[in-house]
Amino acid sequence: MPADESSAKLIFASDQANHNFARVLGDLRRSRLSITHRLQSIVRDADFVADVAAHYPGFPVVANERCGSWYVRPTLKCGSAYFKSTDGHTGQWKFSLRRLNLHLLSLVRESGTGSCILVDSTRRGKRMPDALSKTIPIWCCVLNRARFPDDTDSHTLYTPPGVVSASEHSQMLARVPQFVENLLGLGILTSGDSEIRRCKPLRPVWVTPDMPWPDVESLRDRFDVILCCTSSRVIEADENADGTGDYIQGAADDTENWANGLTPDLFWANHEQLLESTEADIPALIQAISVVSTASTTSATSVDSPPDQTWSSTAITPYLAAGQWTGPSPPAPPATSANVCQIVFIRQTTDAATWARSPAYMVVGLGKQDKIAGRTLRYALPKICSFVAAYLKVAGTTLHEPKVQVLCPTGRDISIGTALALLCYCFNAAGEPKTADALCPQAVFNKDVIRVRLARIMAAMPHANPSRATLQSVNSFLMDYRD
Repeated sequence: MPADESSAKLIFASDQANHNFARVLGDLRRSRLSITHRLQSIVRDADFVADVAAHYPGFPVVANERCGSWYVRPTLKCGSAYFKSTDGHTGQWKFSLRRLNLHLLSLVRESGTGSCILVDSTRRGKRMPDALSKTIPIWCCVLNRARFPDDTDSHTLYTPPGVVSASEHSQMLARVPQFVENLLGLGILTSGDSEIRRCKPLRPVWVTPDMPWPDVESLRDRFDVILCCTSSRVIEADENADGTGDYIQGAADDTENWANGLTPDLFWANHEQLLESTEADIPALIQAISVVSTASTTSATSVDSPPDQTWSSTAITPYLAAGQWTGPSPPAPPATSANVCQIVFIRQTTDAATWARSPAYMVVGLGKQDKIAGRTLRYALPKICSFVAAYLKVAGTTLHEPKVQVLCPTGRDISIGTALALLCYCFNAAGEPKTADALCPQAVFNKDVIRVRLARIMAAMPHANPSRATLQSVNSFLMDYRD
């Protein structure tokens, strides 16, 4: 047979065949990352967290947000913390002055055990998230040095062996003195907070599904122990190799890409029903659950709760508070006798000319989405601060200790940014209303002033979490705005 005829009978893979094969592999990978497999993996990891809590009875369980709450059943959860992995990334080590997490000190002391379990997870390929292996060790070391400058035995930087190399440990340690100086510059630790001073030096310890239980009893006489619990286990090299395995390490990450609006609270309240559903039915079920939850909350607020219980706030100073409002409509204006100027944010866009409802009541509509509202806030702050300044100017001469209250639907973002702007613009360093002469529209604020005032807010409201867009709006207003 001629060579050309022989060659003609050979069958080569076509581009279409290669494309189909790649599509099949992609479908396999996506199926493994299905919502069903994610939720099953979350339950599996939560079982490990429950085992840790049972092994260390009395240790309060704290979720490291954003995703830590997925792995902690509500019956176990005692609180939340905000330690970011990006603050522990190699070469980017940081002690965050925005996320001080000082409330953990009170939680540890009030528990009676001098300890807590801090829960987080991480994606495939890592034994621990950087938040647990590096961010928290830096946090413990900095707080120890700042609180106990003469107790040099407590100044050691502890990092998990086999996870943080000696070289990286050394580089992290070299940055600690500057972090301590930055923290002391806020003045938070010299404010006389008894809880901060009553705590012992902090000592991080680590536990994962792949390691034996650490012995903390020998440490508790000397330290308050932060037990850093990684809930997810490391996937072995040959596990899920065919793309069909059902365990997903760090399954709760990137919820915006898979959760369809499902939150940890909704998941744990309905997890049995969700786990029994097919993959195709889950999105519709999540939507139905969300609708029922929203309707239930609205009904409870509008029928069972009196109007004056539709909001809550926390005092930042004796004159300024921030918080959250809930319900189908914003809270009614405060009574005149309350001596309160109230700023309320709503999730609609409204004309600025309609914001001021009375000399002591303003309803501000910046938009439905928090990110958009955060960016738009910079254009609203001049009007809001002028409104509050005018109230304080009049009230200061006629009222005893006039107060300002800022409320938003979450109580964690827009109201916090606005309170920060007001704390700088309308109040002095002691947190008291400025005199009329000091309310200068041409005042210039620097980052150090803003940072110190933000730290005061975060110390009073540790669960506050103003977004980058919100803080950028505040900085833009305070440092660049001219009347």
